[in-house]
Amino acid sequence: MSQSFHEPAVYTSNVQVKGVLKPGYEKVLTPEALEFIGYLHDQYNQKRRSLLSLRETRQEKFDQGERPALLDSTKEIREREWRVDPIPAALQNRRVEITGPVDRKMIINALNSGANVFMADFEDSTSPTWENIIDGQLNLIDAVRKRISYTSPEGKTYKLNDNTAILKVRPRGWHLEEAHILVDGLPASASLVDFALFAFHNGGILAERGEGPFFYLPKMESHLEARLWDNVFTSTEHILGLEEGTIKATVLIETITSAFEMEEIIYELRRHLAGLNAGRWDYIFSIIKKFRMHKSFLMPDRADVTMNVPFMKAYAQWLVKVCHKRGAHAIGGMSAFIPSKDEEINRAAYEKVKADKEREASQGYDGTWVAHPKLVEVAKDVFDRVLGNKRHQKDILRDDFEVIPSALLDIASAKGKITEKGVRTNINVALLYIESWLRGVGAAALYNLMEDAATAEISRAQLWQWIRHEAKLDDGRTVTADMYQSICEEEYQAIRKQFIENRHETLSLATARLILDRLVLGQTFEPFLTSRAYLHL
Repeated sequence: MSQSFHEPAVYTSNVQVKGVLKPGYEKVLTPEALEFIGYLHDQYNQKRRSLLSLRETRQEKFDQGERPALLDSTKEIREREWRVDPIPAALQNRRVEITGPVDRKMIINALNSGANVFMADFEDSTSPTWENIIDGQLNLIDAVRKRISYTSPEGKTYKLNDNTAILKVRPRGWHLEEAHILVDGLPASASLVDFALFAFHNGGILAERGEGPFFYLPKMESHLEARLWDNVFTSTEHILGLEEGTIKATVLIETITSAFEMEEIIYELRRHLAGLNAGRWDYIFSIIKKFRMHKSFLMPDRADVTMNVPFMKAYAQWLVKVCHKRGAHAIGGMSAFIPSKDEEINRAAYEKVKADKEREASQGYDGTWVAHPKLVEVAKDVFDRVLGNKRHQKDILRDDFEVIPSALLDIASAKGKITEKGVRTNINVALLYIESWLRGVGAAALYNLMEDAATAEISRAQLWQWIRHEAKLDDGRTVTADMYQSICEEEYQAIRKQFIENRHETLSLATARLILDRLVLGQTFEPFLTSRAYLHL
Protein backbone atom coordinates (compact mmCIF):
# COMPACT_ATOMS: atom_id res chain seq x y z
CA MET A 1 0.00 0.00 0.00
CA SER A 2 1.59 3.28 -1.05
CA GLN A 3 0.28 6.69 -0.19
CA SER A 4 1.32 9.81 1.66
CA PHE A 5 0.02 9.97 5.21
CA HIS A 6 -1.00 13.55 4.60
CA GLU A 7 -3.84 12.77 2.21
CA PRO A 8 -7.18 11.03 2.73
CA ALA A 9 -7.15 7.44 1.48
CA VAL A 10 -9.52 4.55 0.98
CA TYR A 11 -8.26 1.59 2.99
CA THR A 12 -11.00 -0.97 2.59
CA SER A 13 -13.83 -1.75 0.25
CA ASN A 14 -16.40 0.17 2.30
CA VAL A 15 -14.43 2.34 4.78
CA GLN A 16 -12.91 5.66 3.71
CA VAL A 17 -10.82 8.02 5.80
CA LYS A 18 -11.57 11.65 4.97
CA GLY A 19 -9.47 13.26 7.69
CA VAL A 20 -5.92 14.46 7.10
CA LEU A 21 -3.48 11.62 7.82
CA LYS A 22 -0.69 13.13 9.88
CA PRO A 23 2.53 11.21 10.53
CA GLY A 24 1.81 8.49 13.10
CA TYR A 25 -1.87 8.16 12.30
CA GLU A 26 -1.08 5.03 10.30
CA LYS A 27 -0.47 3.33 13.67
CA VAL A 28 -4.14 3.85 14.56
CA LEU A 29 -5.84 3.72 11.18
CA THR A 30 -4.44 0.39 10.05
CA PRO A 31 -6.30 -1.54 7.35
CA GLU A 32 -7.21 -4.20 9.92
CA ALA A 33 -8.58 -1.65 12.40
CA LEU A 34 -10.65 0.00 9.68
CA GLU A 35 -11.95 -3.39 8.56
CA PHE A 36 -13.03 -3.94 12.17
CA ILE A 37 -14.89 -0.61 12.20
CA GLY A 38 -16.52 -1.57 8.92
CA TYR A 39 -17.60 -4.95 10.27
CA LEU A 40 -19.17 -3.50 13.44
CA HIS A 41 -20.86 -0.83 11.36
CA ASP A 42 -22.30 -3.36 8.94
CA GLN A 43 -23.61 -5.45 11.82
CA TYR A 44 -24.98 -2.76 14.14
CA ASN A 45 -25.42 0.65 12.55
CA GLN A 46 -28.89 -0.03 11.20
CA LYS A 47 -30.04 -1.03 14.68
CA ARG A 48 -28.38 2.09 16.11
CA ARG A 49 -30.30 4.27 13.70
CA SER A 50 -33.59 2.54 14.48
CA LEU A 51 -33.03 3.10 18.21
CA LEU A 52 -32.38 6.78 17.57
CA SER A 53 -35.70 6.90 15.72
CA LEU A 54 -37.34 5.37 18.79
CA ARG A 55 -35.97 8.25 20.83
CA GLU A 56 -37.77 10.69 18.52
CA THR A 57 -41.02 8.75 18.74
CA ARG A 58 -40.79 8.68 22.51
CA GLN A 59 -40.08 12.40 22.61
CA GLU A 60 -43.24 13.11 20.64
CA LYS A 61 -45.21 11.26 23.31
CA PHE A 62 -43.52 13.24 26.10
CA ASP A 63 -44.37 16.46 24.26
CA GLN A 64 -48.01 15.34 24.30
CA GLY A 65 -47.98 14.73 28.04
CA GLU A 66 -46.89 11.11 28.49
CA ARG A 67 -44.51 10.43 31.39
CA PRO A 68 -41.90 7.67 31.78
CA ALA A 69 -42.79 4.78 34.07
CA LEU A 70 -41.53 1.35 35.01
CA LEU A 71 -42.08 -0.93 32.02
CA ASP A 72 -44.81 -3.57 32.28
CA SER A 73 -43.04 -5.62 29.60
CA THR A 74 -39.97 -6.11 31.81
CA LYS A 75 -41.67 -6.59 35.16
CA GLU A 76 -40.53 -10.21 35.31
CA ILE A 77 -36.87 -9.13 35.03
CA ARG A 78 -37.26 -6.73 37.95
CA GLU A 79 -38.98 -9.29 40.14
CA ARG A 80 -36.85 -12.41 39.73
CA GLU A 81 -33.45 -13.18 41.21
CA TRP A 82 -30.32 -12.70 39.11
CA ARG A 83 -26.95 -10.97 39.43
CA VAL A 84 -24.27 -9.62 37.15
CA ASP A 85 -21.38 -11.89 36.23
CA PRO A 86 -18.30 -11.70 38.47
CA ILE A 87 -16.44 -8.40 38.34
CA PRO A 88 -12.66 -8.68 37.86
CA ALA A 89 -10.24 -7.89 40.68
CA ALA A 90 -8.99 -4.77 38.87
CA LEU A 91 -12.44 -3.16 39.27
CA GLN A 92 -13.28 -4.24 42.81
CA ASN A 93 -11.88 -1.10 44.48
CA ARG A 94 -13.18 2.00 42.72
CA ARG A 95 -13.48 4.43 45.59
CA VAL A 96 -12.01 7.37 43.65
CA GLU A 97 -12.14 7.78 39.87
CA ILE A 98 -10.67 10.71 37.96
CA THR A 99 -11.91 11.76 34.55
CA GLY A 100 -10.67 13.97 31.76
CA PRO A 101 -9.91 14.31 28.06
CA VAL A 102 -7.48 12.17 26.09
CA ASP A 103 -4.63 14.64 25.62
CA ARG A 104 -1.18 13.31 26.46
CA LYS A 105 -0.38 15.33 29.59
CA MET A 106 -3.84 14.73 31.06
CA ILE A 107 -3.56 10.96 30.59
CA ILE A 108 -0.19 10.83 32.36
CA ASN A 109 -1.26 13.05 35.26
CA ALA A 110 -4.55 11.19 35.72
CA LEU A 111 -2.95 7.74 35.67
CA ASN A 112 -0.38 9.00 38.22
CA SER A 113 -2.95 10.83 40.38
CA GLY A 114 -3.44 8.15 43.01
CA ALA A 115 -7.01 7.53 41.88
CA ASN A 116 -8.16 3.93 41.54
CA VAL A 117 -9.55 4.45 38.03
CA PHE A 118 -8.98 6.96 35.23
CA MET A 119 -11.75 7.42 32.67
CA ALA A 120 -10.18 8.64 29.43
CA ASP A 121 -12.96 10.60 27.81
CA PHE A 122 -13.69 10.89 24.09
CA GLU A 123 -17.10 12.30 24.94
CA ASP A 124 -18.16 15.39 26.90
CA SER A 125 -14.70 16.65 27.88
CA THR A 126 -13.15 16.20 24.43
CA SER A 127 -13.94 18.47 21.53
CA PRO A 128 -14.17 15.92 18.68
CA THR A 129 -11.78 17.49 16.21
CA TRP A 130 -10.14 14.90 13.97
CA GLU A 131 -6.78 15.55 15.61
CA ASN A 132 -8.16 15.20 19.15
CA ILE A 133 -9.79 11.86 18.35
CA ILE A 134 -6.85 10.21 16.57
CA ASP A 135 -4.17 11.79 18.77
CA GLY A 136 -6.20 10.49 21.73
CA GLN A 137 -6.13 6.96 20.36
CA LEU A 138 -2.36 7.23 19.78
CA ASN A 139 -1.90 8.49 23.34
CA LEU A 140 -3.86 5.56 24.74
CA ILE A 141 -1.90 3.04 22.68
CA ASP A 142 1.27 4.41 24.30
CA ALA A 143 -0.33 4.55 27.75
CA VAL A 144 -1.46 0.92 27.63
CA ARG A 145 2.09 -0.09 26.65
CA LYS A 146 3.53 2.02 29.51
CA ARG A 147 5.67 4.10 27.13
CA ILE A 148 3.76 7.37 27.16
CA SER A 149 5.72 10.53 27.99
CA TYR A 150 5.32 14.26 27.45
CA THR A 151 7.66 17.26 27.52
CA SER A 152 6.06 20.66 28.03
CA PRO A 153 7.11 23.79 26.10
CA GLU A 154 8.91 24.84 29.30
CA GLY A 155 10.95 21.64 29.25
CA LYS A 156 9.19 19.75 32.06
CA THR A 157 8.97 16.00 31.42
CA TYR A 158 6.03 13.80 32.39
CA LYS A 159 6.08 9.98 32.46
CA LEU A 160 4.16 7.16 34.14
CA ASN A 161 4.78 6.01 37.69
CA ASP A 162 5.21 2.32 38.44
CA ASN A 163 1.72 2.15 39.97
CA THR A 164 -1.07 3.76 38.00
CA ALA A 165 -4.85 3.95 37.94
CA ILE A 166 -6.88 1.36 36.04
CA LEU A 167 -7.85 2.69 32.62
CA LYS A 168 -11.42 2.98 31.39
CA VAL A 169 -12.45 4.64 28.12
CA ARG A 170 -15.65 6.56 27.37
CA PRO A 171 -16.61 6.55 23.67
CA ARG A 172 -19.00 9.12 22.27
CA GLY A 173 -22.75 8.48 22.54
CA TRP A 174 -24.96 6.58 20.11
CA HIS A 175 -26.36 9.81 18.65
CA LEU A 176 -23.02 11.16 17.39
CA GLU A 177 -21.25 10.51 14.11
CA GLU A 178 -17.64 10.75 12.96
CA ALA A 179 -17.57 12.82 9.79
CA HIS A 180 -13.95 11.96 8.96
CA ILE A 181 -14.58 8.23 8.55
CA LEU A 182 -17.18 7.09 6.03
CA VAL A 183 -18.70 3.64 5.83
CA ASP A 184 -20.46 2.97 2.54
CA GLY A 185 -20.24 6.70 1.87
CA LEU A 186 -21.95 7.81 5.10
CA PRO A 187 -20.42 9.13 8.36
CA ALA A 188 -19.53 6.35 10.78
CA SER A 189 -21.03 5.97 14.23
CA ALA A 190 -18.71 7.89 16.59
CA SER A 191 -19.46 5.32 19.30
CA LEU A 192 -18.27 2.45 17.15
CA VAL A 193 -15.20 4.35 15.91
CA ASP A 194 -14.01 5.25 19.42
CA PHE A 195 -14.77 1.82 20.83
CA ALA A 196 -13.41 -0.18 17.90
CA LEU A 197 -10.08 1.62 17.62
CA PHE A 198 -9.33 1.32 21.34
CA ALA A 199 -10.51 -2.29 21.67
CA PHE A 200 -8.73 -3.45 18.49
CA HIS A 201 -5.35 -2.01 19.41
CA ASN A 202 -5.39 -2.56 23.17
CA GLY A 203 -7.97 -5.23 24.05
CA GLY A 204 -5.64 -8.22 23.93
CA ILE A 205 -2.87 -6.56 25.97
CA LEU A 206 -5.27 -5.39 28.66
CA ALA A 207 -7.02 -8.78 28.81
CA GLU A 208 -3.70 -10.55 29.40
CA ARG A 209 -3.11 -8.30 32.42
CA GLY A 210 -6.65 -8.71 33.73
CA GLU A 211 -7.13 -4.97 33.28
CA GLY A 212 -9.74 -4.75 30.58
CA PRO A 213 -10.67 -3.57 28.14
CA PHE A 214 -12.97 -1.48 30.35
CA PHE A 215 -15.42 1.19 29.18
CA TYR A 216 -17.89 3.84 30.32
CA LEU A 217 -21.09 4.11 28.27
CA PRO A 218 -22.79 7.54 28.02
CA LYS A 219 -26.15 9.02 27.07
CA MET A 220 -28.19 5.82 26.79
CA GLU A 221 -31.96 6.23 26.92
CA SER A 222 -33.22 2.67 27.16
CA HIS A 223 -32.33 -0.95 27.90
CA LEU A 224 -32.57 -1.64 24.16
CA GLU A 225 -29.58 0.64 23.65
CA ALA A 226 -27.75 -1.31 26.35
CA ARG A 227 -28.60 -4.54 24.52
CA LEU A 228 -26.97 -3.12 21.40
CA TRP A 229 -23.77 -2.41 23.31
CA ASP A 230 -23.85 -5.95 24.71
CA ASN A 231 -24.08 -7.36 21.19
CA VAL A 232 -21.14 -5.19 20.11
CA PHE A 233 -19.09 -6.43 23.07
CA THR A 234 -19.84 -10.09 22.37
CA SER A 235 -18.93 -9.76 18.70
CA THR A 236 -15.72 -7.96 19.62
CA GLU A 237 -14.70 -10.65 22.08
CA HIS A 238 -15.26 -13.31 19.44
CA ILE A 239 -13.26 -11.43 16.77
CA LEU A 240 -10.37 -10.53 19.10
CA GLY A 241 -10.23 -13.97 20.69
CA LEU A 242 -11.20 -12.76 24.16
CA GLU A 243 -13.15 -14.85 26.63
CA GLU A 244 -16.81 -13.83 26.75
CA GLY A 245 -17.36 -11.32 29.53
CA THR A 246 -13.80 -9.95 29.40
CA ILE A 247 -15.05 -6.53 28.34
CA LYS A 248 -16.61 -4.71 31.28
CA ALA A 249 -18.58 -1.48 31.17
CA THR A 250 -20.03 1.03 33.58
CA VAL A 251 -23.17 2.79 32.37
CA LEU A 252 -23.81 6.44 33.13
CA ILE A 253 -27.42 6.91 34.20
CA GLU A 254 -27.65 10.44 32.87
CA THR A 255 -31.06 10.48 31.20
CA ILE A 256 -34.44 10.42 32.90
CA THR A 257 -35.61 7.55 30.70
CA SER A 258 -32.64 5.35 31.61
CA ALA A 259 -33.35 6.04 35.29
CA PHE A 260 -36.66 4.22 34.88
CA GLU A 261 -34.87 1.29 33.20
CA MET A 262 -31.81 0.90 35.43
CA GLU A 263 -32.53 -2.70 36.32
CA GLU A 264 -33.21 -3.65 32.72
CA ILE A 265 -29.98 -1.96 31.58
CA ILE A 266 -28.03 -3.99 34.12
CA TYR A 267 -29.80 -7.13 32.96
CA GLU A 268 -29.03 -6.59 29.28
CA LEU A 269 -25.34 -6.04 30.09
CA ARG A 270 -25.13 -8.54 32.96
CA ARG A 271 -22.27 -10.50 31.36
CA HIS A 272 -20.34 -7.27 30.77
CA LEU A 273 -21.51 -4.88 33.47
CA ALA A 274 -19.33 -3.51 36.26
CA GLY A 275 -21.65 -0.81 37.58
CA LEU A 276 -23.75 2.30 37.11
CA ASN A 277 -22.72 5.91 37.58
CA ALA A 278 -24.86 8.86 38.66
CA GLY A 279 -24.16 11.38 35.88
CA ARG A 280 -25.84 14.27 37.61
CA TRP A 281 -25.33 17.16 35.16
CA ASP A 282 -26.52 15.41 32.02
CA TYR A 283 -29.36 13.93 34.07
CA ILE A 284 -30.65 17.42 34.89
CA PHE A 285 -30.28 18.42 31.24
CA SER A 286 -32.23 15.33 30.21
CA ILE A 287 -35.19 16.24 32.42
CA ILE A 288 -35.35 19.73 30.93
CA LYS A 289 -35.06 18.33 27.41
CA LYS A 290 -37.59 15.53 27.72
CA PHE A 291 -40.30 17.67 29.34
CA ARG A 292 -39.47 20.94 27.61
CA MET A 293 -43.04 21.54 26.49
CA HIS A 294 -44.48 21.50 30.02
CA LYS A 295 -44.35 24.45 32.40
CA SER A 296 -44.63 22.18 35.44
CA PHE A 297 -41.04 21.06 34.74
CA LEU A 298 -39.52 24.54 35.00
CA MET A 299 -36.14 24.29 36.73
CA PRO A 300 -34.81 26.97 39.10
CA ASP A 301 -31.29 28.39 38.81
CA ARG A 302 -28.77 25.64 38.19
CA ALA A 303 -27.03 26.42 41.49
CA ASP A 304 -30.24 25.49 43.36
CA VAL A 305 -30.53 22.02 41.80
CA THR A 306 -28.23 20.17 44.19
CA MET A 307 -28.08 16.47 45.01
CA ASN A 308 -29.96 17.25 48.22
CA VAL A 309 -33.19 18.38 46.54
CA PRO A 310 -35.77 15.57 46.81
CA PHE A 311 -36.01 14.51 43.17
CA MET A 312 -32.22 14.29 42.82
CA LYS A 313 -31.86 12.51 46.16
CA ALA A 314 -34.43 9.91 45.03
CA TYR A 315 -32.42 9.30 41.84
CA ALA A 316 -29.18 8.91 43.80
CA GLN A 317 -30.64 6.48 46.32
CA TRP A 318 -32.48 4.42 43.74
CA LEU A 319 -29.28 3.90 41.76
CA VAL A 320 -27.49 2.44 44.80
CA LYS A 321 -30.41 0.18 45.64
CA VAL A 322 -30.65 -1.24 42.12
CA CYS A 323 -26.90 -1.72 41.72
CA HIS A 324 -26.36 -3.51 45.01
CA LYS A 325 -29.42 -5.69 44.54
CA ARG A 326 -27.79 -7.02 41.35
CA GLY A 327 -24.15 -7.16 42.53
CA ALA A 328 -22.93 -4.12 40.60
CA HIS A 329 -20.94 -1.11 41.79
CA ALA A 330 -22.65 2.25 42.32
CA ILE A 331 -20.35 5.15 41.44
CA GLY A 332 -21.15 8.71 42.47
CA GLY A 333 -21.02 11.94 40.54
CA MET A 334 -18.42 14.51 39.60
CA SER A 335 -16.74 17.08 41.81
CA ALA A 336 -15.65 19.55 39.16
CA PHE A 337 -13.71 22.00 41.37
CA ILE A 338 -10.16 22.81 40.30
CA PRO A 339 -7.78 24.37 42.83
CA SER A 340 -7.19 28.11 42.85
CA LYS A 341 -4.20 30.23 43.85
CA ASP A 342 -6.53 31.71 46.48
CA GLU A 343 -6.37 29.46 49.54
CA GLU A 344 -9.63 30.85 50.92
CA ILE A 345 -11.44 29.71 47.78
CA ASN A 346 -9.74 26.32 48.10
CA ARG A 347 -10.70 25.86 51.73
CA ALA A 348 -14.36 26.61 51.07
CA ALA A 349 -14.43 24.40 47.98
CA TYR A 350 -12.71 21.47 49.69
CA GLU A 351 -15.35 21.58 52.43
CA LYS A 352 -18.11 21.42 49.81
CA VAL A 353 -16.39 18.54 48.02
CA LYS A 354 -15.92 16.71 51.30
CA ALA A 355 -19.60 17.16 52.21
CA ASP A 356 -20.67 15.91 48.77
CA LYS A 357 -18.52 12.79 49.08
CA GLU A 358 -19.74 12.14 52.62
CA ARG A 359 -23.29 12.23 51.29
CA GLU A 360 -22.44 9.68 48.61
CA ALA A 361 -20.56 7.38 50.96
CA SER A 362 -23.41 7.49 53.49
CA GLN A 363 -25.93 6.65 50.76
CA GLY A 364 -23.99 3.48 49.97
CA TYR A 365 -21.93 4.47 46.94
CA ASP A 366 -18.83 2.39 46.28
CA GLY A 367 -16.85 5.24 44.77
CA THR A 368 -16.99 8.69 43.26
CA TRP A 369 -15.61 11.00 40.55
CA VAL A 370 -13.24 13.98 40.71
CA ALA A 371 -11.90 16.23 37.94
CA HIS A 372 -8.51 17.22 39.37
CA PRO A 373 -5.63 15.24 40.92
CA LYS A 374 -5.61 17.45 44.03
CA LEU A 375 -9.15 16.29 44.84
CA VAL A 376 -8.21 12.61 44.83
CA GLU A 377 -7.01 12.64 48.45
CA VAL A 378 -10.02 14.68 49.61
CA ALA A 379 -12.43 12.11 48.17
CA LYS A 380 -10.32 9.11 49.13
CA ASP A 381 -10.12 10.20 52.77
CA VAL A 382 -13.92 10.22 52.97
CA PHE A 383 -14.36 6.78 51.38
CA ASP A 384 -11.43 5.29 53.32
CA ARG A 385 -13.08 6.39 56.54
CA VAL A 386 -16.43 4.83 55.58
CA LEU A 387 -15.24 1.68 53.81
CA GLY A 388 -12.22 0.90 55.96
CA ASN A 389 -10.59 -2.26 54.61
CA LYS A 390 -13.57 -3.14 52.40
CA ARG A 391 -13.12 -2.72 48.65
CA HIS A 392 -16.73 -1.57 48.25
CA GLN A 393 -19.98 -1.51 50.22
CA LYS A 394 -22.25 -3.62 48.06
CA ASP A 395 -23.43 -5.27 51.26
CA ILE A 396 -25.54 -2.13 51.84
CA LEU A 397 -28.78 -3.08 50.08
CA ARG A 398 -30.78 0.04 50.95
CA ASP A 399 -33.84 -1.91 52.05
CA ASP A 400 -34.67 1.23 54.02
CA PHE A 401 -35.34 3.12 50.80
CA GLU A 402 -38.68 2.57 49.10
CA VAL A 403 -38.61 3.13 45.35
CA ILE A 404 -41.28 5.65 44.38
CA PRO A 405 -40.90 6.34 40.64
CA SER A 406 -43.01 9.49 40.77
CA ALA A 407 -40.42 11.05 43.09
CA LEU A 408 -38.01 11.26 40.14
CA LEU A 409 -40.44 13.60 38.37
CA ASP A 410 -41.22 15.87 41.33
CA ILE A 411 -39.27 18.83 39.97
CA ALA A 412 -41.22 21.27 42.13
CA SER A 413 -39.49 19.75 45.14
CA ALA A 414 -36.35 21.75 44.26
CA LYS A 415 -38.07 24.94 45.50
CA GLY A 416 -35.42 27.26 44.09
CA LYS A 417 -35.69 30.62 42.35
CA ILE A 418 -35.00 31.88 38.87
CA THR A 419 -32.87 35.00 39.04
CA GLU A 420 -31.21 37.47 36.71
CA LYS A 421 -27.90 36.16 38.04
CA GLY A 422 -28.95 32.68 36.93
CA VAL A 423 -29.83 33.93 33.44
CA ARG A 424 -26.58 35.86 33.20
CA THR A 425 -24.47 32.95 34.46
CA ASN A 426 -26.04 30.53 31.99
CA ILE A 427 -25.31 32.89 29.10
CA ASN A 428 -21.76 33.61 30.23
CA VAL A 429 -20.80 29.99 30.84
CA ALA A 430 -22.44 28.78 27.62
CA LEU A 431 -20.60 31.39 25.53
CA LEU A 432 -17.25 30.62 27.14
CA TYR A 433 -17.67 26.87 26.91
CA ILE A 434 -18.85 26.78 23.28
CA GLU A 435 -15.99 29.12 22.33
CA SER A 436 -13.52 26.78 24.01
CA TRP A 437 -15.08 23.70 22.36
CA LEU A 438 -14.84 25.31 18.92
CA ARG A 439 -11.11 25.82 19.51
CA GLY A 440 -10.75 22.12 20.25
CA VAL A 441 -10.72 22.34 24.06
CA GLY A 442 -13.59 20.31 25.52
CA ALA A 443 -12.59 20.55 29.19
CA ALA A 444 -12.72 24.25 30.01
CA ALA A 445 -11.56 25.76 33.31
CA LEU A 446 -14.24 28.33 34.15
CA TYR A 447 -14.53 30.03 37.54
CA ASN A 448 -12.53 27.32 39.36
CA LEU A 449 -14.63 24.54 37.84
CA MET A 450 -13.66 22.06 35.13
CA GLU A 451 -16.64 22.33 32.81
CA ASP A 452 -17.58 19.96 30.02
CA ALA A 453 -20.41 19.85 27.50
CA ALA A 454 -23.00 18.91 30.13
CA THR A 455 -22.73 22.34 31.79
CA ALA A 456 -23.30 24.16 28.52
CA GLU A 457 -26.23 21.84 27.74
CA ILE A 458 -27.96 22.69 31.03
CA SER A 459 -27.26 26.40 30.54
CA ARG A 460 -28.73 26.69 27.05
CA ALA A 461 -31.62 24.32 27.86
CA GLN A 462 -32.67 26.41 30.86
CA LEU A 463 -32.56 29.59 28.81
CA TRP A 464 -34.78 28.03 26.13
CA GLN A 465 -37.16 26.64 28.76
CA TRP A 466 -37.44 29.91 30.68
CA ILE A 467 -38.18 31.91 27.53
CA ARG A 468 -40.62 29.32 26.17
CA HIS A 469 -42.70 29.27 29.37
CA GLU A 470 -42.30 32.96 30.26
CA ALA A 471 -40.70 32.13 33.58
CA LYS A 472 -40.84 34.73 36.33
CA LEU A 473 -37.67 36.01 37.95
CA ASP A 474 -37.59 36.45 41.70
CA ASP A 475 -38.01 40.21 41.16
CA GLY A 476 -41.23 39.71 39.18
CA ARG A 477 -39.88 40.27 35.67
CA THR A 478 -40.64 37.79 32.89
CA VAL A 479 -37.85 36.02 31.03
CA THR A 480 -38.24 36.90 27.36
CA ALA A 481 -36.25 36.66 24.14
CA ASP A 482 -35.59 40.40 24.40
CA MET A 483 -34.20 39.99 27.92
CA TYR A 484 -31.97 37.17 26.73
CA GLN A 485 -30.66 39.20 23.78
CA SER A 486 -29.98 42.24 25.95
CA ILE A 487 -28.06 40.30 28.61
CA CYS A 488 -26.30 38.19 25.98
CA GLU A 489 -25.03 41.36 24.28
CA GLU A 490 -23.67 42.62 27.60
CA GLU A 491 -21.96 39.33 28.43
CA TYR A 492 -20.63 38.90 24.90
CA GLN A 493 -19.10 42.37 24.82
CA ALA A 494 -17.53 41.93 28.27
CA ILE A 495 -15.96 38.61 27.24
CA ARG A 496 -14.85 40.03 23.90
CA LYS A 497 -13.14 42.95 25.64
CA GLN A 498 -11.24 40.53 27.89
CA PHE A 499 -10.22 38.45 24.88
CA ILE A 500 -8.89 41.50 23.05
CA GLU A 501 -6.99 42.69 26.12
CA ASN A 502 -5.41 39.25 26.42
CA ARG A 503 -4.71 39.05 22.68
CA HIS A 504 -7.04 36.12 22.33
CA GLU A 505 -8.76 35.76 18.93
CA THR A 506 -12.48 36.49 18.90
CA LEU A 507 -13.72 34.64 15.82
CA SER A 508 -14.67 31.50 17.74
CA LEU A 509 -16.48 33.67 20.32
CA ALA A 510 -18.57 35.24 17.56
CA THR A 511 -19.41 31.77 16.24
CA ALA A 512 -20.27 30.62 19.77
CA ARG A 513 -22.78 33.44 20.06
CA LEU A 514 -24.42 32.50 16.75
CA ILE A 515 -24.73 28.91 17.94
CA LEU A 516 -26.11 29.91 21.35
CA ASP A 517 -28.66 32.27 19.79
CA ARG A 518 -29.88 29.50 17.51
CA LEU A 519 -30.16 27.05 20.40
CA VAL A 520 -31.90 29.44 22.78
CA LEU A 521 -34.17 31.37 20.40
CA GLY A 522 -35.18 28.54 18.08
CA GLN A 523 -38.83 27.49 18.00
CA THR A 524 -37.81 23.85 18.30
CA PHE A 525 -35.45 22.40 20.87
CA GLU A 526 -32.16 21.04 19.49
CA PRO A 527 -31.49 17.64 21.14
CA PHE A 528 -27.73 18.15 21.52
CA LEU A 529 -25.59 21.26 21.45
CA THR A 530 -22.59 19.20 20.33
CA SER A 531 -24.39 17.94 17.23
CA ARG A 532 -25.11 21.51 16.18
CA ALA A 533 -21.62 22.81 17.02
CA TYR A 534 -19.90 19.85 15.30
CA LEU A 535 -20.90 21.36 11.96
CA HIS A 536 -18.50 24.24 12.74
CA LEU A 537 -15.51 21.98 13.42
